[in-house]
Order: sequence, then structure tokens, then C-alpha cells
Amino acid sequence: MPQDTFIVTLTPRQLPALRGWQAVPAHLAYRLGPGPHLFRADSTALPRGGLMVVDDRDFGPLGSVSQPCQEILRECQARGFSGAILDFENHLPPLEQIAGQLDEQFARRGWTLYVSERYGSHAPHARVMIPSALSGGSLQQRLVEALERFGESRVVLALEKRAEDFFLPSPTGSGQPLTDQELKDLMTRLSPSVFFSGELCARYFTYMSRTNGAHFVLFDDGDTLRRKIEVARRLGIRAFLAPWTEISPYAAQLGLPKKPEPQRPGRRGG
Repeated sequence: MPQDTFIVTLTPRQLPALRGWQAVPAHLAYRLGPGPHLFRADSTALPRGGLMVVDDRDFGPLGSVSQPCQEILRECQARGFSGAILDFENHLPPLEQIAGQLDEQFARRGWTLYVSERYGSHAPHARVMIPSALSGGSLQQRLVEALERFGESRVVLALEKRAEDFFLPSPTGSGQPLTDQELKDLMTRLSPSVFFSGELCARYFTYMSRTNGAHFVLFDDGDTLRRKIEVARRLGIRAFLAPWTEISPYAAQLGLPKKPEPQRPGRRGG
């Protein structure tokens, strides 16, 4: 039976919490900045192994893209990383070039590159992260379409524990994000009837506001995340990526395997 691969994004300071679990650590410690160059986003010393996560929040598009690519390759080599996650929020030609160059270099070295869906066509060897959160449609159909486009070996389900409050009607399909505490306070105040959407694999409720009318609240918990994993497994997807801050309370529920405890040498009977 194929084995699941869980990739967990976390900061270097969170690493001790992952020691008891069989998961691949992805280090939230790098970003592309002006130059462009690769910068450390966290001053904590990093161990060897796992993946590096590179974001583009400070990215400066002026300059050669070969420089940051070489810096990423050298850092992976120095730290013994087996790959990298390009957590790019922007969609710019220089970032497309970086993804394409790294895709070739990583494939040559046997490393794995992970990219968002918009960069999947620019990095044909990379694994493509498909977000689990939807505000409409069907998660299963969303994954089927991703499999048809990229192939089973490339698709990774990126778990997101979301909570959003939508005005109705919602022409943009985007709601107001809610923190865990805001969702809890809202449910305490309203005591709503909560339902489960099998298509979205998420929970929801509705309510009326005197000031701005009808609302629709869509949210995840440990059970909805588990169901999303089950939908992906049935389609043959066995790789999952998730932020440790969001899934740590549900690690066992989601199927993260525990590391076996080291066996102590036993006494021989005499």
C-alpha cells in the first residue's frame, strides 16, 4: 500500500515539537529580497535535512535571476536539504524564470521542487501544491482537474485550516478571514446550527445581521481536514503539505505517523 508523505512547514524554533512525528520539516527561514538575493528570514541556526521554504515578500525584480538561483542551490547543498518550496505570492516573469531554472537544476541533482499552481507550467519537473480550501464547487472535482493537468506524481494537497465570513450574495467568492478566537466568539454569540458540506469538505452556518444582512460562514476543523485528506487519497494523491501551527492539535487525527520509540536492550532470561 502506498505510504503518505506529510510535509510540515514550521519555523526553526518549532522544530522540537515535530521530533515525535514522521514528517518532512520544511523550514520557514528564507526569502527572496532585493538584488535579487536569497536572505535568511530567521536568525535561528538550522539543522541539516528537510526542505527550505522561500517566500517572495521582499522580492526585487531588478537584476539577474541566476544569482538567487545559485544561492538557493548552494544553501540546499550546505544544509543537506532534499528540495525547496517556492512560496511565491506574486506572479512575475522573473519569478517564473527562477522557478524554471531551479526546476532544471533540482531535477539534475535529484532534489524535489514544490511550486504553486500558477507556476506549475514553468517548472515541469516540480510538484504542484493544490490548496484544500474552496468557497464553491467541489474539492474532488478540483483535484481531478489538477490530476488531469499535472499527473498523479506531481500533485500535492496543501492543507489550509480556513475560517471566512461571507456577505450574501458574494460575487467575488472571498470572505472576511476569521481567527480561531473570532470564530469561537461568533459561534458563542449566535449558537448557530452548523452543517457539513460534502462538496467543500468544510463546515458552515448562516446568520442575519441587522446592519449588513445575510452572512455565510465557512470553516475547517480537524475533522474537515481529515476528510479532505481522504478525498485526496481516494484519487491516488499521497503527498500532503500543511503548516504546523494549523495542524498540530490534529496531527494524530490527520494520520501523521508517530516515530517508533527506540527499543531498549532487554535482559536475557537465565
